[in-house]
Amino acid sequence: MSLIISILTPSHHGDWDDYAYQKQASIYHDSRWPEIIKKVFGHDSHHLMATENEKMVGILPMVQLKSLLFGNFMVSMPYFNYGGVVADSSEITVQLIKAAQEQRKQLGCSHIEFRFDKEQDIDLPERTDKVTMLLDLPDDPEILWQEIGSKRRAQVKRPIREGVEFLYGGEELLDDFYHVFSINMRDLGTPVYSKRFFTEILETFKQESLIAVARLNGKPVGVGFLVGHNGKLEIPWASTLRKYNRLGINMFLYWNILKTAIEKDYQVFDFGRSSKDAGALKFKKQWGSYEKQLYWYYDLPVGKCLPGLNPQNKKFGAAISVWKKLPVKVSNLIGPQIVKNLP
Repeated sequence: MSLIISILTPSHHGDWDDYAYQKQASIYHDSRWPEIIKKVFGHDSHHLMATENEKMVGILPMVQLKSLLFGNFMVSMPYFNYGGVVADSSEITVQLIKAAQEQRKQLGCSHIEFRFDKEQDIDLPERTDKVTMLLDLPDDPEILWQEIGSKRRAQVKRPIREGVEFLYGGEELLDDFYHVFSINMRDLGTPVYSKRFFTEILETFKQESLIAVARLNGKPVGVGFLVGHNGKLEIPWASTLRKYNRLGINMFLYWNILKTAIEKDYQVFDFGRSSKDAGALKFKKQWGSYEKQLYWYYDLPVGKCLPGLNPQNKKFGAAISVWKKLPVKVSNLIGPQIVKNLP
């Protein structure tokens, strides 16, 4: 049987998604993302599919990011924690990687970043400084309530005494989410995504996406944007307003999100990725979560160093300091034009 590798076309979206579902791939392997990314960020996708006798045997989603400020490169997948090849065998994985390397050269890209959640038998440099934190959920919220211990239960109860309330839903909560999220991103010195990005996700993935909000006196003080798929609920984005942190809003918000996940019959909660030395790991571990290693592989020209397009890069230190001082209205206006080119 001969292996054929080609670019994904709309006529193959159904086969692609059937294969991704069958292989329990991440939601970011879904064929609807290229349209969202093109509409919101203007980037082209170059998804590769491998077939044998017209049967899908491997997929590789890739997006090209191209700007004067940050250069021309590809990521599988940008903005999210998961991507990389999903295939029937390691041999097919290698062939898809080779096809991607040829594509990189044709497009004049400096590198490709492949975001895997499993170690791969491929001859490429890798980074292993990132982990995701997972929690296996019990069948009943009361079981988790007992497992988290008395100290954390007390931390969850305090905001309730202060009058904090929890609610979840869809687009009707987007303004609440974006208000808190954009302020928090500014405070961190990080450019914020446009509100349209989240609107497109909510409209495209109506059954899979969810917004959680903690309100105090009717105003949002803590938020989470959640995406569910294959029995796992993930929180790619979460924020609280710093001036209310003394009330333990984070503990209240996450407890109610976990309770909701159990009630909606999810088996696993994904707290999202962290650097191994990040302070956020302690917060995530206290719920009983465990580390799952992430493997990011790089296709680079010979002699080139691994890219460093992340907030930990010291060369961005001055820019981050300046960004923290911007008015939120200004950071919301210019942030989306910058962050769309950051993977």
